[in-house]
Amino acid sequence: MNAIQALLDELVDYAGLFPPARLEMEPAVRSFAAHRNGPLSRALGRFVVPVSRLEEFEAAAGSLLPLVPECDDEAQAPELWGVSALVADAGDLDTVRTDLETIEAFNDRHTEVGAGAAIIDTIELKASSGEEIDSVLDLLDDDLYPYFELDHRSDVRGMLAAIAGLDGGAKVRTGGLEAAAHPTVEQLVHFIASCRMADVPFKATAGLHHPVRSHRDSVGAKQFGFLNVFVGAAMLHSSRIDVKRLPDVLAEEDPGAFVCEADRILWRDVAIDADAIAGARTRFSHSFGSCSFDEPTDELRGLDWPLTAMEDRS
Repeated sequence: MNAIQALLDELVDYAGLFPPARLEMEPAVRSFAAHRNGPLSRALGRFVVPVSRLEEFEAAAGSLLPLVPECDDEAQAPELWGVSALVADAGDLDTVRTDLETIEAFNDRHTEVGAGAAIIDTIELKASSGEEIDSVLDLLDDDLYPYFELDHRSDVRGMLAAIAGLDGGAKVRTGGLEAAAHPTVEQLVHFIASCRMADVPFKATAGLHHPVRSHRDSVGAKQFGFLNVFVGAAMLHSSRIDVKRLPDVLAEEDPGAFVCEADRILWRDVAIDADAIAGARTRFSHSFGSCSFDEPTDELRGLDWPLTAMEDRS
């Protein structure tokens, strides 16, 4: 695996249903299917959908999903569409329980012979206390991986302690449609560093359409780039930088400060090799949700990053 593969592998969870794109279900599903068959399919993660729209998703995706074959040979099984479901807030435990029953029924339907092959293997939900997190974790089996969205404006350490050592991750909102939805550098540093201290993986959502941090008139604020967040997190995870330098990586606005070579990625004078990047992506900095798949990858190509290497499966 080369460095760009390690960084981008299943990095982008496709959230085309959500703003600012707000696609209808059918075009969102068609776009996801096209990207799965495109040259950068390796960078594509899961399709993000609310539990309340699963029936709509099934209707739109029915003719596009590969079929579950009648065989016992796992090598002949199709590659499932990965789906991440948004469920009720952790504080509404009764609705969470109902949502989990809906997910279980969905997964049962889509593993039957002749059915469209899809699997919900992650869920995403907001949580405001360790007690709420504990209650949800008690409901889950090993087949579902939860990401608990935590408020970046708060001290998240207590809630991360509830996740630590268990099969789950945290989620941070890195943007939105207005300036107030964007965390400051200091708030995002606190979130990422706290996750590292607790050894809790994280994913991000919103505001990471661009590779490098820059001011965006559309929201009246500076938005983080996905290189800032995921290169910075990988360097922190692998001890290439300490928490004192993490703000500098997150605040970096010079695209030329990030360089991708065959076997390593550099931010200014700091290098991280492909193995360390892959380790961080597997164990720490998982993915980010984006309503566009083309925008992040097109802009990265515009920076002359070697995206053709993503087509090499070695």
